Amino acid sequence: MVKFQNSRGYISLAPEVFTTLVGDAATSCFGVKGMAMRSVSDGLVHLLKREAMGKGVYITYGDGPYIIIELHIIVDQGVNIPVLCSSIISEVRYKVTEATGIDVKSVDVFVDSMSID
Repeated sequence: MVKFQNSRGYISLAPEVFTTLVGDAATSCFGVKGMAMRSVSDGLVHLLKREAMGKGVYITYGDGPYIIIELHIIVDQGVNIPVLCSSIISEVRYKVTEATGIDVKSVDVFVDSMSID
């Protein structure tokens, strides 16, 4: 939970706010098939459905009003991965900061799989 103060009082933001914002921002980028999660039981990477995409996002809360974001994605075949990741980082940082006012210290993107369909 992130808590901070502005001129009108204290604000508390639940972790789901960030996972939803990050998942939406990442999947809106061209070339992203979806969010990924590695199964503990079989070790395989699974494509998450829209309602569960927050499971591919991990948020670390800092001492100050900042967060560190780690997200796991599945990309479409043939995309330029460095360019795509740069686009995701910019989009996630912008959308989270714009919506919440919280500073995003870093965004780490992990490409867990490539879709070949």
